Amino acid sequence: MSRFLLAQVTDLHIKAEGRLSYRRVDTAGALRLCVEHLLAIPQRPDAVILTGDLTDFGRPEEYGQLAQWLAPLPMPWYLMPGNHDSRDGMRAAFPSHAYLRSGGATIDYVIDDWPVRLVALDTVIPGRSGGTVLPAQLEWLEATLSAGRDRPTLIAMHHPPFSTGIGHMDDIGLDDVAGLEAVVRRHPQVERIIAGHLHRPISTRFAGTVASTCPSPAHQVALDLDPAAASRFMMEPPGFQLHLWRAGRGVVTHTAAIGRFDGPFPFYEGGRLID
Repeated sequence: MSRFLLAQVTDLHIKAEGRLSYRRVDTAGALRLCVEHLLAIPQRPDAVILTGDLTDFGRPEEYGQLAQWLAPLPMPWYLMPGNHDSRDGMRAAFPSHAYLRSGGATIDYVIDDWPVRLVALDTVIPGRSGGTVLPAQLEWLEATLSAGRDRPTLIAMHHPPFSTGIGHMDDIGLDDVAGLEAVVRRHPQVERIIAGHLHRPISTRFAGTVASTCPSPAHQVALDLDPAAASRFMMEPPGFQLHLWRAGRGVVTHTAAIGRFDGPFPFYEGGRLID
């Protein structure tokens, strides 16, 4: 397999049937459109990873709705918790997803089924919006990455390991990242760190690789770089990301907007650029 296409979907915030998130956002309808889009794009992803905030309150009925809307996906899909989720609720709702129970108290796991290793790192602190990576998790990550030094690797997290400039989100971001940075820097096979939480596409250099966040299929955090900006969201175009790995070329990331748009239209006609 000389290429691998991974779709990243994040921050779904699924509510119980018929309920709107923040009294405004139809998150179930947004996920339905996202799944339809994933099934309709020209190159169907090999796998999908959902990087947290799968539900709004981690309730069983919310996970029931999530399972219903994800069921049409024919490719493997992998779940991760965010600060709005319940680890126990996820494990109970998705018993066939054995990897959810492979990491002890936290949901840390490795998927080795593809040419790119997927390493999921659970950053959730129960009852808090911000995140952390525990010392035991850093030890696990070091051992996991050391066991696959010759394998290109993506690390997936919910909380991004960098400050974004969106003050109210940075206030509930990942705490001390020095230990994580030291581990990742020792492993150049890490092609990228992909995260959620921000409801926006943001990228930066981190520990010798690239770290990025992904838009939500529902609502986006307002782009306001005032450190004292209010915590608000926007109904900007929804989206997801496609991470394309090709042998010898590494990973390139595309942000896809969800919706129905005019086109595609040709640039050329009869071998000539259309005037």
